[in-house]
Amino acid sequence: MYKRSIEDPAGFWSDIALSEFYWKQRWGDQVYSENLDVNKGNIKIEWFKGGITNICYNCLDRNIDAGLGGKIALYWESNEPGFDANLTYSQLLHRVCQLANYLKSIGVRKGDAVVIYLPMLLELPITMLACARIGAVHSVVFAGFSSDSLAQRIVDCKPKVVITCNAVKRGPKTIHLKDIVDAALVESAKDGVSIDVCLTYENQSALKRESTKWQEGRDMWWQDVVPKYPTTCEVEWVDAEDPLFLLYTSGSTGKPKGVLHTTGGYMVYTATTFKYAFDYKESDIYWCTADCGWITGHSYVTYGPMLNGATVVLYEGAPNYPDSGRCWDIVDKYKVTIFYTAPTLVRSLMRDGDEYVTRYSRKSLRVLGSVGEPINPSAWRWFFNLVGGSSCPISDTWWQTETGGFMITPLPGAWPQKPGSATFPFFGVQPVIVDEKGNEIDGECSGYLCVKGSWPGAFRTLYGDHERYETTYFRPFPGYYFTGDGCSRDKDGYHWLTGRVDDVINVSGHRIGTAEVESALVSHPQCAEAAVVGVEHEVKGQGIYAFVTIVEGVSYSEELRKSLILAVRNQIGAFAAPDKIHWAPSLPKTRSGKIMRRILRKIASRQLDELGDTSTLAEPGVVDQLIALADR
Repeated sequence: MYKRSIEDPAGFWSDIALSEFYWKQRWGDQVYSENLDVNKGNIKIEWFKGGITNICYNCLDRNIDAGLGGKIALYWESNEPGFDANLTYSQLLHRVCQLANYLKSIGVRKGDAVVIYLPMLLELPITMLACARIGAVHSVVFAGFSSDSLAQRIVDCKPKVVITCNAVKRGPKTIHLKDIVDAALVESAKDGVSIDVCLTYENQSALKRESTKWQEGRDMWWQDVVPKYPTTCEVEWVDAEDPLFLLYTSGSTGKPKGVLHTTGGYMVYTATTFKYAFDYKESDIYWCTADCGWITGHSYVTYGPMLNGATVVLYEGAPNYPDSGRCWDIVDKYKVTIFYTAPTLVRSLMRDGDEYVTRYSRKSLRVLGSVGEPINPSAWRWFFNLVGGSSCPISDTWWQTETGGFMITPLPGAWPQKPGSATFPFFGVQPVIVDEKGNEIDGECSGYLCVKGSWPGAFRTLYGDHERYETTYFRPFPGYYFTGDGCSRDKDGYHWLTGRVDDVINVSGHRIGTAEVESALVSHPQCAEAAVVGVEHEVKGQGIYAFVTIVEGVSYSEELRKSLILAVRNQIGAFAAPDKIHWAPSLPKTRSGKIMRRILRKIASRQLDELGDTSTLAEPGVVDQLIALADR
């Protein structure tokens, strides 16, 4: 299949597109057209142009027509144990149609933007699908972003409506989402973008409606208006190249980039990657722990699984609430067969001790998956041996917001795995490793990871800024998509991601990936987690500064510090030894579990007055704790 996908991409992808999906009208003679070379004109990628379809129809109506109407589409698990809900495919379609009809009634039309600021309630995928049904472009903003970040995104895409809920419980904490939206709407209005409708879902377990701040005329309760609308809604048929969604990703400049994905290619690619990378079977119960505020939640909570008619688990709360066994409690409760999560979560659960895992059966598990960053070998082995009982392959997926779906990933059982390696490319993907000058390097090597040729799931532009799209991704190495990641390929052809190129530290001329140093530190039995940044060094140019969280019950000591440095020297070499070990009871993370290295760089270089916005952190207090420990 891979061979055919490279030698005959048009035939390969059109066969899949026509056999697996509904098209109101098929595309013309050309399956795709592309130009990835800035020297040959504007960058352009198109797949199935002229083909008319609708992704919501393919997720819901098509599956119901195939007899899956009574199958559970979504299991929802509340933050509080014991509260749950579910929707069959038919029930989900009814709910989606009601919201779609409401959106049409307030003037939302094809091509209009809708900003969604919701936690992991059933209403989040419902809203995404309702927008797709009527051809509106959704922009989900992760419900952990600050009001400033939300306002920035509202100003950029000028939505017709903002959809939120009054509050959410995350662990023991209540987060007042509506207050954040109110503040964002005040900010966006100052920049000339005022919003007429704020549709608010009453999340009763977190906050009652009478305690919610309200602006008459603008704010509407979801429960008061949406259920009044009919449960059928005409589909807005769209071109394969019509926009489906905008998703903002952080740019190195600090200004977020609005990544734009279109309909047809994204649909075909996410569905196909989901099907093969997880070895999906109709009886599977699938749980991805990502939030729909990130690309993983778009492609592998909502669209990829539902295009395959899968049953998906949605979890509203924190993965360690009320204790660190919650994930495995959910796995046993729903008999989850495919479990897809981030290395950060794996490492934090690993740190909390094996007994939280072993008290649950987990025998339903069949396939495990990892996403978001390279998983270090010791975490991989713990995940494989303990969580999966040494019998579940791990799909260690490398991909990006920009790629729409998996690019390099094992296919379960298809070839031997190496802990920490993303292994081989997915169908239609041609990864190449290039040197500084853009020359392709063959065989065993290290360099910059690029992709040759386009694939259906590729993003088409940065919203309103095609020039930045070309400059960031295509100008560095003309003729290739530049991923921004470093990569090495071993003698067997396996790919090892070494982290963002801007997360590469240049020590005395040696290029050292922060991920490599972190992996070496975490291999130390007393190190639970590590985050490494570069700091200025008067002799070496850059020095290595490591923030280290140690295993529960171990105390910080000079011996441990020396032992950690030795672990790095032994694994990578003396040139990679950290100049400074900074004890960190915990690391600053967003609510999705991503470590905020920007803040760590500022602490490491003592630029404490330039820390920037820390409101998106799960625990903002961590920053003060780290500053206090800076000189220990």
